[in-house]
Amino acid sequence: NIYLFYIIYVVAIYLDFIVVLIANTINMPIEYLVYNHYKKKALRHLEESNALVVGITGSYGKTSTKNFLYDILSTKYSVLKTPKNYNTRYGLIRTINSELNRFDDFFIAEMGAFKRGSIKKACELVHPKYGIITTIGTAHLETFKSEENIRKGKFELIDSLDNNGFGILNMDDPKQANYQVNNTKIYYVSLNNSNADVYAFNIKVSDAGLTFNVRFKGNTKSHLFNTKILGMPNLYNILEAIAFCYYIKMPIKDIIKGVSKIKPIEHRLEIKKVGNFTYLDDAYN
Repeated sequence: NIYLFYIIYVVAIYLDFIVVLIANTINMPIEYLVYNHYKKKALRHLEESNALVVGITGSYGKTSTKNFLYDILSTKYSVLKTPKNYNTRYGLIRTINSELNRFDDFFIAEMGAFKRGSIKKACELVHPKYGIITTIGTAHLETFKSEENIRKGKFELIDSLDNNGFGILNMDDPKQANYQVNNTKIYYVSLNNSNADVYAFNIKVSDAGLTFNVRFKGNTKSHLFNTKILGMPNLYNILEAIAFCYYIKMPIKDIIKGVSKIKPIEHRLEIKKVGNFTYLDDAYN
C-alpha cells in the first residue's frame, strides 16, 4: 500500500531525528565533563610554566605571523607555538597539555574566531600578556553578521590585555588605526607612515626574496633586513614579528639574523627552483 509506505517513511525520518536528539542530549554533559577535565589540566600546566603567552588573531595572516615570530624568537629563546591551524580553545588545550613545559620562555597562541566572544573565551583560558592583530577583513562575515562585529571580535584580544600588557597593530589598516585602545601599550607598524613605531621602507623584491629597511620610532638609524619571504601582506606579518622582538629588547642583530632565517611556509608564495627555472608555489591560496 502506497499510503502505508509514506507513513512508515515519515515516521522513520522523525525517529531518526529523535534518536539523534536523544544521543546529543546524553552526550552533552559527558562532553562538558571531558572538556572541563582537560581544561583544568591545561590551566595547571600554564601555572607551572614560566612561558609568556603571545596571542595572535586576525582575518588573514595568523598562521604566517605565528611562524615568522617563532622563527625569529627561536634563535634566542625556547618557544612553543600552536601547530598547523590549531586556533580554537580545544586546539590550545591540546597543545598546552601535550607540548608546553616549564622551560619554555614564550607560548605563541594562534586564535581563530567565527563569532563574537570566541577570542574572549580563548583569552580567558590562556591569559595572554601580549597581543598581535594581523589583517582584519571579511572572513566569516556570515557568522559575525557585520564587519563591525568582526573588528570588535578581533579586538577582544587587545581588550583582554591588562595595563602591563602589550599589543601590536597595523597602522595602514583603518579598522585598526581608528580603534580606541584602552590603557594597553601599543606599537603600530606601517609601510606608509614614517611616524609608526616600526616603519619599513626602501622595499626591494627579487627572486631571492625581499630586502627592506626598518626604522624604529625615536631612532634616526635604520636597519637593513632580508628574507626569503615574498608579498606585501607577508611583509606586514614580518614587521609585527620584528616589533614584538624589539619591544622585548631582543638585540637588533639577533632580530636581523632571525628574519633572514625565516622559513617559507609550504605552498604560500614559496620560491622554488628547478634547473634554470624559478617559479612560485602558491598552491595553498
